[in-house]
Amino acid sequence: MPTPPFFSLDGVDGAGKSTQLQLLSDWLRAKGWTVVRCADPGGTPLGDQLREILLNHRHERSMMAEALLFMASRAELLERVIRPALQAGSLVLSDRYLLANVVYQGYAGGLNVEQLWQIGWIAAGGVEPDLTMVLDLPVDAAQQRRGRAPDRMESRQRDFHERVRQGFLTEAQRQPERIRIIDASGSVEAVHAAICAEVERVLAAHSRP
Repeated sequence: MPTPPFFSLDGVDGAGKSTQLQLLSDWLRAKGWTVVRCADPGGTPLGDQLREILLNHRHERSMMAEALLFMASRAELLERVIRPALQAGSLVLSDRYLLANVVYQGYAGGLNVEQLWQIGWIAAGGVEPDLTMVLDLPVDAAQQRRGRAPDRMESRQRDFHERVRQGFLTEAQRQPERIRIIDASGSVEAVHAAICAEVERVLAAHSRP
């Protein structure tokens, strides 16, 4: 029996991931899939503690230490949530995954991109999404949408977030079969429709539930 598909949503902060993950989850369940949602970092007791360390304003650390904390949270998420869900026949939706590490700490933070992919591959046990959909939105528009106080990552300078956006676009060009750009500037319904079209393409290669 083939492993169910694994999808992740990513993008600049404020692009609408939370809303679109909920809509996609509802859409998939209506089609008969059992869906497990998770967030990276977080999703486990250890991961939630690491998420607090990473996103609050009290702790400063080197960019490599930051990257490795994200990797540690993901390794635990994979072991405790993602792999068991896939083995049980559930489709997995993740709010961010390894690509975010590569973009935030690599393209924007100055670490070596290829090394981050390699370390991340080891930390995640070689498990990666069948498809990552990146919600793309200009940085200013994304910041206006956020509607809450920024966390530590979101509080970085505008040029950092510009590098994040360009990193996502660059990786999508490098890996078009695994990373797709979704224009997030339209209505919620239009973005949802674009996401569903990409997901349907991957689902066609898997057995129906």
